[in-house]
Amino acid sequence: MSTHVPDRAGPTGAESQLGKIILDGEALGRTLSRIAHEIIERNDDLDAVALVGIRTRGVPLAERLAELIEERSGTEVALGAVDITFHRDDRARPADQPVVTATELDFDLEGTTCVLVDDVLYTGRTIRAAIETLFEHGRPARVQLAVLVDRGHRELPIRPDYVGKNLPTSRSERIQVQLVEIDGGDSVLLVDAPEEDS
Repeated sequence: MSTHVPDRAGPTGAESQLGKIILDGEALGRTLSRIAHEIIERNDDLDAVALVGIRTRGVPLAERLAELIEERSGTEVALGAVDITFHRDDRARPADQPVVTATELDFDLEGTTCVLVDDVLYTGRTIRAAIETLFEHGRPARVQLAVLVDRGHRELPIRPDYVGKNLPTSRSERIQVQLVEIDGGDSVLLVDAPEEDS
């Protein structure tokens, strides 16, 4: 998979039809490049590192990070995906549940440094659910967290190890991450609208 993204949003801080552009395609690429570099620096044994994307947008982010790490270090890290649907504690009604997709962990978690990857960190409930899902499949030696955007408003004592951008927001705003693999283009937008916990 190439990290080159042909369809890019406008300049950072500009307005789009959807909201204020916080990161355009180029800035998002630089941000992922920095996170990949930090993962390499903080993990001496990259052969023991596994990147696990949290569905939906955490998966393509994990894939891009894995490619960047391999390009820079020559080490191909394990790659997986988790679906946290059945571990959410903040979805009261069945109608609130997202579509269930597969958890894919085709490697032994035992002894690994598992880096969970997600697009936006908000209350911390998604991360708690992802950790529970992980431990149903094995016991990693360490769990780290990489997020593209940390928007604050934590309800649980969860802190990321790798952060692309810290972006304090109000609860009446939300962060919308668009990725070329899913949305046809790369950008991070600040949108005036309420958001579900994540």
